[in-house]
Amino acid sequence: MVNLRGTIALSAAVGLIFSAALLAQKKDDKKLDDKQKKEIQNVVKIVDDLAAGQPATNELALTWLREDFLKAQGNKSFVPFSVALDPSKVSGGTVALYWRVVAKGAVAEPATKGKNDDKDKDKKPTYAYEDVSFVPVSRDGPTHISRSFTVAAGAYDVFIVAKEPTPDKAPKNAPPPKVSMLKQTINVPDFWNGELSSSSVLIAERIEPLPAPLPPQQQAERPYALGTIEIQPVFDTKFTKKSELSTFMLIYNPKTDAANKPNVAVEYNFYSKTGGSEKFFNKTSPQDLNAQTLPPQFDIAAGHQLQTGQAVPLASFPEGDYRLEIKITDKIANKSLTRDVNFTVTAG
Repeated sequence: MVNLRGTIALSAAVGLIFSAALLAQKKDDKKLDDKQKKEIQNVVKIVDDLAAGQPATNELALTWLREDFLKAQGNKSFVPFSVALDPSKVSGGTVALYWRVVAKGAVAEPATKGKNDDKDKDKKPTYAYEDVSFVPVSRDGPTHISRSFTVAAGAYDVFIVAKEPTPDKAPKNAPPPKVSMLKQTINVPDFWNGELSSSSVLIAERIEPLPAPLPPQQQAERPYALGTIEIQPVFDTKFTKKSELSTFMLIYNPKTDAANKPNVAVEYNFYSKTGGSEKFFNKTSPQDLNAQTLPPQFDIAAGHQLQTGQAVPLASFPEGDYRLEIKITDKIANKSLTRDVNFTVTAG
């Protein structure tokens, strides 16, 4: 079993906070060639049209897989997300992936040039977040792409475009580059209100140690690398009996004792689901996270992160549908919360 007890730092994750001018910076990035800068202009225009109500196309079979929520710096949340596309539909081995995050109800005006005010120059639209990446695509199988953004709590629309590169000299009558676009609405929780809370429950294919936090460029491309561990999330919660159900989550805002130590209990209860009802199936031993079990240097006030997780073999689970209930109890505050994971066990 993977030992998930202890502490990790989210310094690498929260280092992903970008300014609103990121896209403009990327356009001026000397590492980008002229072709890439032109592609950025193309995908931004596509999202502008999508946001204005033009119908979406999906020539690359772009789909939203999942989003997760973790606490970041500055009263914000870190949101890694994953999409998939069909690599057999991609010509050229690369796509430009652009994502824009817009607060629900916000209206971002397109760039304009003032007519009557000399100070009104090429106004740049402002969004909660935007970024672009050039992603290599292999034709060997489905392509999962994970990226991230950092925003305050609230409701948002996430616009995403994947686009094939535009050739320098396209053959006569050649079809235009394929494009996919989608809009996903998400609700980002507030981890900064002082109430007991947790990150999303991350279901891991594997959890691997890292010798050190990743540098910014690698971190941007691998958003599930959190400090000195990297989580490879699963995108399908159907498991064979030979598999393990491996979970990971961070617990936020527990009350502490005089030594800044929490006293939290975490219970893992499994329920089988049949015909619209469910029945208790099994449980694992509760985890106690307190002054006796945490490392001596653990200190919530110093920014240490309280984490929990288990890797449970599924060999003893009959085939069927299940719900894992994770109950977190803050014994000092006398408060609790639950998180659910639905999954299926098959013969394999």
